[in-house]
Amino acid sequence: MEEVLERESKWEVDEVFSLPALDNLVSDSRIETTSVELTSTYFDTPERDLLAHNLTLRRREGADESGWQLKVPHPNGRTELHAPLSEELPPEFVEVVTGAALGKPLHAVTTIHTLRNRHRVLGPDGELIVEVDDDIVDTTPADGSSVAWHEIEVELGPRIDAVPEALVDSLAEAGARRSEFPSKLSHVLPPQPKPVTDTAAERAIYEYMTAQIDMIFAGDVALRRGQEPIHDTRVATRRLRSTLRVFGKLLDRSAIGAVEDELKWYAGLLGDVRDCHVQHRRLADQVHKLPSELVLGPVAARIDATILARQVPSRNAITEAMDSTRYLELLATLHAWQSHPPFDRRLRRRELVQRARKAARKADHRLTTALHDQRHASLHRARKAAKRARYAAELLEPAGKHSRAKPNIKYYKKIQRVLGDYNDGIVSARFLWRTATTAGTAAGENGFTFGLLYANEMHAADDARRKTSKIATR
Repeated sequence: MEEVLERESKWEVDEVFSLPALDNLVSDSRIETTSVELTSTYFDTPERDLLAHNLTLRRREGADESGWQLKVPHPNGRTELHAPLSEELPPEFVEVVTGAALGKPLHAVTTIHTLRNRHRVLGPDGELIVEVDDDIVDTTPADGSSVAWHEIEVELGPRIDAVPEALVDSLAEAGARRSEFPSKLSHVLPPQPKPVTDTAAERAIYEYMTAQIDMIFAGDVALRRGQEPIHDTRVATRRLRSTLRVFGKLLDRSAIGAVEDELKWYAGLLGDVRDCHVQHRRLADQVHKLPSELVLGPVAARIDATILARQVPSRNAITEAMDSTRYLELLATLHAWQSHPPFDRRLRRRELVQRARKAARKADHRLTTALHDQRHASLHRARKAAKRARYAAELLEPAGKHSRAKPNIKYYKKIQRVLGDYNDGIVSARFLWRTATTAGTAAGENGFTFGLLYANEMHAADDARRKTSKIATR
């Protein structure tokens, strides 16, 4: 499956627009001009679920661009995946968008015809600087209506970071203006309107929850592509679950249902893999720091093999879960909240403040208890409570409570981080103890280095515990 990073901008122009000269953008450049006719059939669910998550799936015919294309959001633009032209939807593309489509079948939703005058600006070495496409577009949506327009599409070359200022100026002077539509498909099938949020409190909860839901869906697509967005997806899942736990009494309980438990289930699956990643990186670094004479036997290989033996089935468990009805029903609920948030009454900002304060008081109480009894279970509960207090403060900040939220975010983030270091040390120490008992009885191995690493991890955990006490005291 071929992948290309697409970075483009679109410009609205009128019917009589004339493209300005492009030969003065770069010295010693040359222009390649061709004309092509493109026919693109777009596929989505009847509810436009793919479009809602900025995914575009199309079958294109015309010149050198014939084939299937799937466009996926990327921080710097969109990643365009290519598959050969065929009559049927490519199974690999269907798999990638299964979560975003909520398991529903895909159908053709519109066909877009484009008459394109393509202008490729090439540098002295022949490398593409920018491609400027002058497009005459007409479409036939599924409802039988007809839409036509004229637009300019500017696509950057691989080594260009932004549209050259000279091109921006010349387009603007010729009457072009930045398009409000990110794609041709969005021009034909605009996304569903966002729900009306009447108060700052409602906007704060809606925007915070929607941001986490977007991250969960982005993680779903990346996981199905074979990538490992485990950390970001898990954090988004935990933030959303924390929001339901802290602010749940302000929301529609009938709409929330068992979503908190379902998020806990999915976060647990992600956590099993995430723990393997953390342990592997942490212990590889610790082994690397040891003097070579203290590394007795195949220590790194033993750690790698042991962690991998756990990581592979844990990763497979995520894949299996993502194909389950249970998981797709969870995604369907989260997707529905983006257009119909679980509000059953008007929310006030003071209610958010009260709930966030309660989360902070609970975190402070649990931290005091943990520092008093020094038990691992108490410290673990204190870390989770600090995390909820931090997330509640994050949600509160956009509601106009900056002076209260910012210090809490900073404080509880620090507590969470240091107690996280403590927890990682304890988890790694337990892993090393178990591994040492195996290595100590294997031919060619012994438990010496594992014991040394165990002592180092316990020391690091103790150090993190002391740091927590100092932070809490200050």
